[in-house]
Amino acid sequence: MAARLLAAGHGLAIHARRRGSAADRLVDRGAVFCGRPADVASRSDVIFSMVTDTAAVEAVTLGPAGIAEGARAGSVLIDHSTISPSGARAVAAALDQKGIQFLDAPVSGGVRGAEAGTLAIMVGGEGPLFERCRPLLEHLGTTIVHVGAVGAGQIAKACNQICIVVNQLGVAEAVMLASASGVDFAAVQRALMGGFAASRVLEVQGPKMAARRFDGEIESRLHHKDIGIALDMARQLGLPLRASALAADALARLQHAGGATLDSAAVLTVLEGKDGE
Repeated sequence: MAARLLAAGHGLAIHARRRGSAADRLVDRGAVFCGRPADVASRSDVIFSMVTDTAAVEAVTLGPAGIAEGARAGSVLIDHSTISPSGARAVAAALDQKGIQFLDAPVSGGVRGAEAGTLAIMVGGEGPLFERCRPLLEHLGTTIVHVGAVGAGQIAKACNQICIVVNQLGVAEAVMLASASGVDFAAVQRALMGGFAASRVLEVQGPKMAARRFDGEIESRLHHKDIGIALDMARQLGLPLRASALAADALARLQHAGGATLDSAAVLTVLEGKDGE
């Protein structure tokens, strides 16, 4: 995502909590590396953040040497992390005290979508601010939707993750059934992709499951974290999300079996009973 902003001609200052080859490649292309989030903020009119969870967003934004320390009044933080809606609202309220504006803008589309600039971006925040930032977001995604007030982007992302992780269980069971029946899943998938069962999960995760290739793009620990956010929201609303709870259980078993860094397609092994249970 940062590389796409650079390619569009924008000046870019960057910070990574663990500097590595990705940051070095951006520096080689003209980005300026900063030692602290505050230093990025002090050089920027618009700041983008993408970290793991609510606690990480709070740390890089409101913690020592965080974005809030360096950002000027009138600047904007666009947070692309997947966090709780309440966490997004709390960060927005704290930044508002300093005159810093905020959009929560989680994304979907994975590494491929980020590289191609075809992400789906779900945005919460004030409408006029969203429109002002839309030209920047258009470098990153092709489906850019203003969902509502701050936190609404995170609610949309929780819905997105429910659809993904529940669908993964169905695809895994389809792979198991085809395999046990002696039928080539690749042929089954081609047939299914032409009908109502077609989905991105079937298209992308199905072949990984059939080939037992679990070193993919989205580590299961992230989907485990995300479905936990959705279930926390559901508990607060008194909603029984039973299918999501089943998916969360499968992902939890995968974490317990040492599969946190495996692709989420590895839930297949849990359904097969090979997770140590």
